[in-house]
Amino acid sequence: MRRSIVWFRNDLRIHDNEALFDAISQNDEIIPVYVFDERVFTSKTPFGFPKTSRFRTQFIIESVEDLRESLRSFNSDLLVRVGKPEEIIPQLARAFKTSYVYCNRERTQEELDVQDALENELWHIGQEIRYFRGKMLYYTADLPFPISHCPDSFSQFKKELEKFIPVRKPLELTFDEIHSPNEDIEMGEIPSMNDFGLVSDNEDLSYLKGGEKAALDMLSEYVWDTDSIANHQNNIKQLRAKECSSKLSAYLSQGCLSPKKLYYEIKSYEERHDKSKSTNMFLTELMWRDFHRFMAKKHGNKIFKPAGIRDRESPVYNDKPELFEKWKSGKTGYPFIDANMRELNATGFMSNIGRLCVASFLVNELKLNWIQGAEYFESMLTDYDPCSNYGNWNIVAGVSLDTKDDFYINIPNLAKRSDPKARFISNWIPELKEANVDNLFNPFEDGESILFQKYGYHPPCVYLKSWAEN
Repeated sequence: MRRSIVWFRNDLRIHDNEALFDAISQNDEIIPVYVFDERVFTSKTPFGFPKTSRFRTQFIIESVEDLRESLRSFNSDLLVRVGKPEEIIPQLARAFKTSYVYCNRERTQEELDVQDALENELWHIGQEIRYFRGKMLYYTADLPFPISHCPDSFSQFKKELEKFIPVRKPLELTFDEIHSPNEDIEMGEIPSMNDFGLVSDNEDLSYLKGGEKAALDMLSEYVWDTDSIANHQNNIKQLRAKECSSKLSAYLSQGCLSPKKLYYEIKSYEERHDKSKSTNMFLTELMWRDFHRFMAKKHGNKIFKPAGIRDRESPVYNDKPELFEKWKSGKTGYPFIDANMRELNATGFMSNIGRLCVASFLVNELKLNWIQGAEYFESMLTDYDPCSNYGNWNIVAGVSLDTKDDFYINIPNLAKRSDPKARFISNWIPELKEANVDNLFNPFEDGESILFQKYGYHPPCVYLKSWAEN
């Protein structure tokens, strides 16, 4: 009898899960395991933000609950523990006399440290890890170049892969039962928010429920039930969470949804309805996820450093904590920026346009350290993914190899195009519902703040001449 552990990480699903499928095919019995890493849920970032907000914590808890329910439908179960995986999994391996630990590989430093420590502990008891891939469209082995030669330009990356390298098909479900040890095992309780010192606010407005079932339902709704994919090109320009984009990114980041499954669902839609700018844009966004991940693999920890991938000399940042606090809490005095930050703080979500604008505002207008903004996103976003988050901040900060030195966004103009009637702003800043729409996008007149004078709204935290003249 061969028995092995399947260690679930950011791959909280049954479908197209390579580690799970391979373990089932090569073992008589498997023990599915998930460890709530206490460092992820209780520690802080270098700038002092909670590493994982209540939104993402709740989403992960719901996803683990859903995974356990799914495994039970296959006559198995999910063993759950809280602690350090590199300590707990070797203990389980000894206790159950397993042969291997199967898992999907992660690529950034904190996750690599855990993998290496676990591998070392398993080596001491004569066991090893078998790694698989579950987060990407493309496999390293399929690339037309070694990782060290991966193009640093997304357009070149897309050109070299899109037409010549096929995306592998998702793995087909070939089992209707998962054989687990026939012995009394303490499976463990799934922790609650309170166990991590978090209290779910009754006013939390999170738009997402975690889990593979919710992911597949939302995929079906976006592509087939509502035909929203046909209008994706316009959806992505919206701001309100219930209207913009597919909201599938959180499911991809926690592995509740396979990117290959999503890719082929869009391809299936194209076969029935033809290709369009909207479907092409959606598939391009999936490729961006891979690009950021390959950049992290190629350049390592540079994506987390002020100089970024470019090794650009860091500018002198403003040393004004009060400016960052106003940005973080949505009290900058610039309604479009504040509305987006308030949505993030209330829901764990922000639109693509919102993220681009608030990041540019922090970097180019407030002259603050972009790392601080990236860490706050890391803390708050339900769909946080280290490679995508820091890769995009590298671009806005001008420290990516795929951006210009003078990267700048005309926020007032983009805000007007995205929210011409200021409905998004009014939704999150109701005290300004009666204000003139033009003043909401440009609070200045002759250098003075109209909104502060008329409505007592927060005075602008900095005077921006370019905005006053916009």
